[in-house]
Amino acid sequence: MPHPYVPYVPYVLLSAAVSLDGYLDDTGPDRLLLSSPADFDRVDEVRASVDAILIGAGTIRADNPRLLVNSPERRASRVAEGKPEYPLKVTVTASGDLDPTANFWHTGGEKLVYTTTKGAERARELALAADVVALGPDLDWRALLEHLHAVRGVDRLMVEGGGTIHTQLLQQGLADELHLVLSPLFVGDDKAPRLFGPGTYQPGRLRLLETRPIEDVVLMRYEPTAPGSDALPSAADRHWLALACDLAADCPPSETAFSVGAVVVAADGTELSRGHSREAGDPVVHAEEAALAKLDPADPRLPTATVYTSLEPCTHRASRPKPCAQLILDAGVRRVVTAWREPDTFVEGADGSGALAARGVTVVVLPEYEERAKAPNGHLLG
Repeated sequence: MPHPYVPYVPYVLLSAAVSLDGYLDDTGPDRLLLSSPADFDRVDEVRASVDAILIGAGTIRADNPRLLVNSPERRASRVAEGKPEYPLKVTVTASGDLDPTANFWHTGGEKLVYTTTKGAERARELALAADVVALGPDLDWRALLEHLHAVRGVDRLMVEGGGTIHTQLLQQGLADELHLVLSPLFVGDDKAPRLFGPGTYQPGRLRLLETRPIEDVVLMRYEPTAPGSDALPSAADRHWLALACDLAADCPPSETAFSVGAVVVAADGTELSRGHSREAGDPVVHAEEAALAKLDPADPRLPTATVYTSLEPCTHRASRPKPCAQLILDAGVRRVVTAWREPDTFVEGADGSGALAARGVTVVVLPEYEERAKAPNGHLLG
């Protein structure tokens, strides 16, 4: 079984405002304004902080937005930082059915259209002032995000709708953060668009990052917590691996062993335990060992849990009877996410990821965290 390196995708921030009964809009001819003036300014600030803003073609047709950074000061700050005055504007359409007169095409900076092979033919006939990228016979969100980073250099993406896009990104585990503004009014029309549609979402509760009143609306910021279930990472996998790397920085320094952090997370996003190298004064304990030792071996959540570790689990060690790869197998864990393959510093040809994969464990390597995992080990790496 392979242990693939997963291509980088941007940090995806979903942004929406809803009525108290969960609607994005009403069915009237004009757009329903759900935010307050102060919140519109907050959205402008967020837009200025990202590399690209994405909306669906349906939102262009329904709302005709400009998607600009309105503040001259914020635009000037972007330019001073070497960025374009406006973020890249992105839209997604399966059919290629786009309105060439919409504000989207005639304001701001660069524009980009993602569509299907068939939709690209139609979109190119419109002679839009935009690059058109065909993703194949169907829209593929992961391929879209990988292309945005690799080809257009997008690290942070803001998604402003519509509800179908928000739903798909959350259901596929590709949304890193949700900014939800709750507006103090009701729509009450079952024909009006809702923020989230039916379907299978990731399990568990989202983590609340912030609540903030802004005039008469309330901003709530959430992040998903549920790990992925296969070799394709969820956005939450990146959050948990970042925590493991932070734990590695807490290790007492050593000249004879790496500093590593580990977190064990249940399928519903509940943190079960954490540990780091040389924890609690034990000079030879490893991070995965420390984390697993805090759990009941019979815990029924372990077989569907994920172990996050800043360095791949060891396969050879002299200080304990069992290496960490074997401890993970003994615990029944079937998924591991790691940042860094073990170098030959202490063990030549170590391959904990390969050893686990050979025993049927899904191993995911996220190389964008490698430097972060190496940081507390710089003295060992020269």
